[in-house]
Amino acid sequence: MSNAALTKTKIPMEEREVILEVKGLKQYFPVDSHNVVKAVDDVSFQVRRGTTFGLVGESGSGKSTIGRSIIRLYDPTQGSITLAGKEISGKMTHKKKDYLTKHMQMIFQDPMASLNPRKKVIDIVAEGLDANHLCKNRKEREEKVYKILERVGLNHEQANRYPHMFSGGQRQRIGIARAIVMQPELIIADECISALDVSIQAQVVNIMKDLQDELGLTYLFIAHDLAMVKYISDYIGVIHLGHFVEMGTKEEIFSNPVHPYTKSLLSAIPEPNPITERDRQLVVYDKNEMGVDYTKGSKNYLTESHMVLATDEELAAWMQS
Repeated sequence: MSNAALTKTKIPMEEREVILEVKGLKQYFPVDSHNVVKAVDDVSFQVRRGTTFGLVGESGSGKSTIGRSIIRLYDPTQGSITLAGKEISGKMTHKKKDYLTKHMQMIFQDPMASLNPRKKVIDIVAEGLDANHLCKNRKEREEKVYKILERVGLNHEQANRYPHMFSGGQRQRIGIARAIVMQPELIIADECISALDVSIQAQVVNIMKDLQDELGLTYLFIAHDLAMVKYISDYIGVIHLGHFVEMGTKEEIFSNPVHPYTKSLLSAIPEPNPITERDRQLVVYDKNEMGVDYTKGSKNYLTESHMVLATDEELAAWMQS
């Protein structure tokens, strides 16, 4: 069944096909001959077709590293990554590389740095089509690019301009068009709105949501803005120091947060009402002060989808607080 057909049939989230499965992912970076930075340490999760999995955490938590490891910008230290039933971890071969470029795309954080300033928009958007020989002739290539540009709110005339002639929001739309023109199984959006003005962020996210409804796209949405993650995501994984400390549906994470780190992130979301904003209480989380050791905790499932990383003692205490 096609992505678009899947969206129209409204198959329940839990019954949809697993597009991405990550098991025991570790990404270590050597500092010297004796020390390593454990940027990602034993992370496992699934992303289902036509849904959005939100990855949230503070800067340096490891969320972008996860995205870059999945798309193989980094070689994972350990773990298994499966995309649409095909193993994409392990030694990178030409066959794997070809499969990845056709079936997984990325929307980067900086919309200017990710676009070639010497190329016109039509050539930037068509890069994947050209590399994989997906168009029979020049006319088909133009039609595909024009159609996808229209879907992200740009027109034909703008296809022959250069990136510096666009605003930040327009450049990110070009990045989105470049990703979806390939009709990939998975799109990784790595902090794709953080470099944009607040007034433009909502426009870009709305475009992404509309395209998901129209085409049945699947996103791994990486961000530190929990309010935006709540708006776009179906499932959320909260990551801290390379570990998933809590994971669940967005309703479970926002209505019933358990881990104190999740509570601290939620408490930092500003209130639009100035009266309630004045009374908002920040929750401070210090794992060392609380004596939390992620390596000693285990994955506790409160529901089929709601997981909390904790020891039995920690879970009991956090459930009561």
